[in-house]
Amino acid sequence: MTHDGPQPVERQLPTEEARHLLTLVRELAQREIKPKAAGEEDAGIFPRDTFRLIGEAGLLGLPYPEEYGGGGQPYEVYLQVLEELAAARLTVGLGVSVHTLACHAVAHYGAKEQRAEYLPAMLEGSLLGAYGLSEPASGSDAASLRTRATRVDEGWRIEGTKAWITHGGVADFYTVLARSGVDGPRGITAYLVPGDAEGLSAAPPEKKMGMKGSPTAQLHLDGVTVPDTRRIGEEGQGFTIALAALDSGRLGIAACAIGVAQAALDEALAYGMTRQQFGRPVVDFQGLRFMLADMATRIEAGRALYLAAARLRDAGRPFSRQAAMAKLFCTDAAMQVTTDAVQLLGGYGYTADFPVERYMREAKVLQIVEGTNQIQRMVIARSLAGPESKAP
Repeated sequence: MTHDGPQPVERQLPTEEARHLLTLVRELAQREIKPKAAGEEDAGIFPRDTFRLIGEAGLLGLPYPEEYGGGGQPYEVYLQVLEELAAARLTVGLGVSVHTLACHAVAHYGAKEQRAEYLPAMLEGSLLGAYGLSEPASGSDAASLRTRATRVDEGWRIEGTKAWITHGGVADFYTVLARSGVDGPRGITAYLVPGDAEGLSAAPPEKKMGMKGSPTAQLHLDGVTVPDTRRIGEEGQGFTIALAALDSGRLGIAACAIGVAQAALDEALAYGMTRQQFGRPVVDFQGLRFMLADMATRIEAGRALYLAAARLRDAGRPFSRQAAMAKLFCTDAAMQVTTDAVQLLGGYGYTADFPVERYMREAKVLQIVEGTNQIQRMVIARSLAGPESKAP
């Protein structure tokens, strides 16, 4: 099947500069990213050249200050850039979101000297980051992490294993959360670990059902030593730093989910308009028209939800609950929309000749990463009704 590709989304953007930015991103994504996506995903190829390209285009530091090499863009603009990138290839959109997450600790909690030393290379596109919070035995219960940071003469010695690390083994730097004190959330500290640090290694990437071009791997820290100048924030502040980063990161996942869903809708609509059955396009049949209407409604609602949360963030207002709602709704919507797209294409939707089966496989992981959707429901409920009562 050939068609002109998806039509541009009608976007509400705060400035004309932002509108030009989104146009450039869309053109880049359709020209440089989407044509190679299916083949490279099938072959499990990590698109490092693509990340270099978008780094040179200034897209790896969009929501961070211009004085450190960032784009100085509000989150509502940055997230819509993510959506366009994810619509072309989720490995790229999610990769930019993870990189942004990895920069968060230094940008928001680093000392002035740390920001000046580390941020320019992180934001200008020459380095790619990863985020080290989860471990084999601590996923949703992140406060129980066991990776240990011990003070030594040279600074800190870090021992432990991180799990489910996007860009594990290929990142140039890792924001690592490790236990430097007591058990529980108050004993965790954040560190900036170079990707080539002695004692740092990655296991072979996980074999996944989707996003095969994005390496997800365990990260082993066997006596990795970093100077105290690479400790981010105060000792024991790491869990607070992690939660703040995850609130923003969840918005990134929400935007990526809507990008995948939009790509699936575009593909389903194009197929429905060209596929003939009983002497007319299948899009003329009411059952399929209603499916398309429901898909489009879920996408518009999800986009409005993540943008509303982003605008709260941009205004400096609390947005944790809204971020959880956006992540929950948008990723569930992506799963439903991509499943419906496969159904609408019928037997063709189940083949690799069309991208909707890949979109469906990719959508599933978005319901899991950066806090499962069950965790999002807990976050939302606690913001409404307070913490759960402890059993007597």
